[in-house]
Amino acid sequence: MKTIRVIVIMLLSVPVLHAQDADSTRLFIEKIESSLQYQTGKITLKGDVGELNVPKGYRYLDPRQSMYVLSDLYGNPKDSAVLGLLVPEGLGVLSDGVYLFEISYEAIGYVKDDDADDIDYDDLLEEQQKEMKEANPQRVKDGYPSIEFIGWASKPYYDKEKKVLHWAKELKFGDNEIHTLNYNLRILGRKGVFVLNAIASMSELEAVKSNVDAVIGCITYTEGNKYADYVPDVDEVAAWTIGGLVAGKVLAKVGFFALLLKFWKFIALGVVGIFAGIRKWWANRNGDGRIIVAPQSDTTIQALPEPPATEKNEQPPLT
Repeated sequence: MKTIRVIVIMLLSVPVLHAQDADSTRLFIEKIESSLQYQTGKITLKGDVGELNVPKGYRYLDPRQSMYVLSDLYGNPKDSAVLGLLVPEGLGVLSDGVYLFEISYEAIGYVKDDDADDIDYDDLLEEQQKEMKEANPQRVKDGYPSIEFIGWASKPYYDKEKKVLHWAKELKFGDNEIHTLNYNLRILGRKGVFVLNAIASMSELEAVKSNVDAVIGCITYTEGNKYADYVPDVDEVAAWTIGGLVAGKVLAKVGFFALLLKFWKFIALGVVGIFAGIRKWWANRNGDGRIIVAPQSDTTIQALPEPPATEKNEQPPLT
């Protein structure tokens, strides 16, 4: 993504840095990418509620490695509901221009779609913008940046035939000039919904939209868990309808923070690792603004969190 590229350029362009710092940066990223074990083919998702047939042009990371990317690299709180990540082929999790689809499942019950045609999404937009603004003081107090809901990046749409809900928000975090894309997909089932969130910046909007159909089609519910398998008076009905899902009052995940915190975590890892030899580099500036550099220290790889192995209880992919 552009921000990652800007950060890398920023780190490499400090005048006093040596060539070994640039090599350390590249080594840092290469070690991460080479350690990840991507899969293709058919994947039985954890919980046996559904299956993933990895779409052409993508690779899959299992839950444990996905947690490593989202939490250790991107800086999000750990979320045990994550079932995996879809990563475009040819791009790594820290590549410029990358976008990821996070996959999870929420067992909230059978979501009735009776209200799908009656929702005024313009009113819903104003309501959410107001709620987000009112929540910002507490968010800042908790150590998170404020969020401004700019508008719909893609207006909510419910596909009655496929039982899939789409919507996307354009968000601004704090003073960050690069806006975040929060692209949401909900695939309705008998006892809950598959949640797909695209982690991207607004510059990746068209790339994400052009791949939505392929991503939706790659997930199928197992027999007995499809939306059509619902049994009235037996199955639990969700407390939320289509409008409630878009309002985000149920599936309030850390997706809002995924992009921004990823950037800040990357900065932190880069500074700790690559510039471990720079002692208090913000504080130790002399009068003319030059940075005082201590002797170089090769600690980049030591600072890199080791990615976990593929989960042993997962079935190997069928390629």
